[in-house]
Amino acid sequence: MSTITRLEERIHAVREQVAEAARDGGRDPGEVTLIAVSKTFPREDIEAAYDLGVRHFGENRVQEAQEKVSAPLPDDATLHLIGHLQSNKAKFVPGLFDTVDSVDRSSIIDALDKAVAKADGTLNVLLQVNIAGEEQKAGCAPDEAPALIEQIAATGTLAPRGLMTIAPIDATGDDLHAIFLGLGTLRDDLQAQFPHLDLRELSMGMSNDYREAIAEGATQVRIGRAIFGER
Repeated sequence: MSTITRLEERIHAVREQVAEAARDGGRDPGEVTLIAVSKTFPREDIEAAYDLGVRHFGENRVQEAQEKVSAPLPDDATLHLIGHLQSNKAKFVPGLFDTVDSVDRSSIIDALDKAVAKADGTLNVLLQVNIAGEEQKAGCAPDEAPALIEQIAATGTLAPRGLMTIAPIDATGDDLHAIFLGLGTLRDDLQAQFPHLDLRELSMGMSNDYREAIAEGATQVRIGRAIFGER
């Protein structure tokens, strides 16, 4: 079986499972965006997935993304930065990423604001929240979210579009559902607090837990291994 055939089968299987999870939750499958996490995989794999209909891709590191998209992706492709961003790398974001889904602190908001303003542009961002309270895990605390959303909105260059979280790798069952429900509840509270903002996105769920995330309202799921295979 060729590499392309395996990729096509995996993408088809993930799409079917995403759609099934959405329907089980009484939702339209079209409400859930599939982000193919292409970190560590070559540009050729991105192009193959694009040819199979994938339009959203996630990268964890600025330098790796720079190498892969030295030739721009097609205009209808969206590149998400989903990994931790260092302030000194923010200057490389404009023109490289379409959205930064891992904003989690005041200093990175300031750095991105400066970089995007210099490029005379705008940038969509998600606020990453450490719902589970894991030590050493990126993401702001839930009680820090209102002030950070307010700071993002005040920049004029950054558009807050919602929240992102990463569940603990060993979370299962009710604990997993509680984490994803917690992010959705926080988003709803923030939307009520800031009704002028559009905070529709909930980026949560990866290869091992995206079905549970969709059940709790995920609008974006970040799938790497289940699409591209083992790293």
